[in-house]
Amino acid sequence: MIPRLKNPHKSAPDGIKAMMALEASFEKSGLEESLRHLVKLRASQINGCAFCIHMHTTDARKHGDSEMRLYMLNAWRESPLYSDRERAALAWTEALTLLPQTGAPDADYELVKAQFSEAEQVQLTLLIGAINVWNRLQVGFRASHPVDAKDKAVA
Repeated sequence: MIPRLKNPHKSAPDGIKAMMALEASFEKSGLEESLRHLVKLRASQINGCAFCIHMHTTDARKHGDSEMRLYMLNAWRESPLYSDRERAALAWTEALTLLPQTGAPDADYELVKAQFSEAEQVQLTLLIGAINVWNRLQVGFRASHPVDAKDKAVA
């Protein structure tokens, strides 16, 4: 894959600065760090963003999430590894990431409403929106994730 822009962040510093300020706000949002990583990773999986999948699996592992929870995330509905709060957040992540197909169903909102305060609902929705913007930047401009020598494909 060949990147379309070498450094899209340099081309729009004010926009990136605003996105980084939004990201910083999530640390004070009341949303658990592990939940934030799962939401970012799940949206990135849906959007096929290799750069962000690499980043968020790495970050989740650094912050103590298990390999199995990361492996099973794509099948979270069938796995007992996620709390009701995480399930609500993941359902909302899928609903909003796939908005044209889902229309943000009432059933998914009811799950979120049962698990999150109003302020947390807004923060979660902003988090989902933000990761979708990051995914679109990385996928749209073909950003490549770092590759360790041990991970290179064998011909």
